[in-house]
Amino acid sequence: MTPIISIIIATYNASSTIRNCLESIVLQLNDSIELLVIDGGSTDGTQLILNEYLSKINYYISERDCGIYDAWNKGISQAQGDWILFLGADDTLEPEALAKYCVFLNTNNVSSVDFICAKNSYLDKHGQVLKIIGVPWQWEQFQRSMKLAHVASLHRRTLFQEVGPYDLRFAICGDYELLLRKKDRLRCLFVDTCIARMSTGGISFSMWALWEAHQIRRLHSKLSIVTLVGIYLWQVFLFLRHKMLHLF
Repeated sequence: MTPIISIIIATYNASSTIRNCLESIVLQLNDSIELLVIDGGSTDGTQLILNEYLSKINYYISERDCGIYDAWNKGISQAQGDWILFLGADDTLEPEALAKYCVFLNTNNVSSVDFICAKNSYLDKHGQVLKIIGVPWQWEQFQRSMKLAHVASLHRRTLFQEVGPYDLRFAICGDYELLLRKKDRLRCLFVDTCIARMSTGGISFSMWALWEAHQIRRLHSKLSIVTLVGIYLWQVFLFLRHKMLHLF
């Protein structure tokens, strides 16, 4: 049976989180869902944990790569599903997430859709929910900032054939860049439910991420340079204010 959904996980020295990630997935697997794991040559015991799940993994490779987007590109080249779902090694799926997606795909006209997104929960270091992110896609808003919940969203596999793979020049916001390539021609649907859980922090919450997103907007948005600079400076202000508030 040809799978409907391909789940691609990128791992590298993720022994502290990968088991939770896999456990959130394996109980939801069926013949319409395949699981691919692309490891970057882990040296911390990640591969030993992955070996325990090989009977549940449809494709697995471990070799050096150039980061998460390089790993995801490798997974895309091997994926067989009509839809591709990406996870990091420290992300987890909500219970029944895949069943909800399958029901949505079977009850909606998705024949011309490129991208289906939902909501994600952001967790603190204690596992408590800090906030829920994820909104319906709107071009006017999307070209200003990445408000979509990219983790565990569904990308039609043919989207990558149309616009190409992830651009490795963007190490943090490559998901944003890829979805901006079609501009207002991107066809999206929204599922109003939480699909995955993510941990806060990391390089995606940094000044460098803000700068990279700014460069991506300059490349793909239809906004004026004055507007783009204004958006960037406002986001820097919000970031610095957040950092200051959490120092005390």
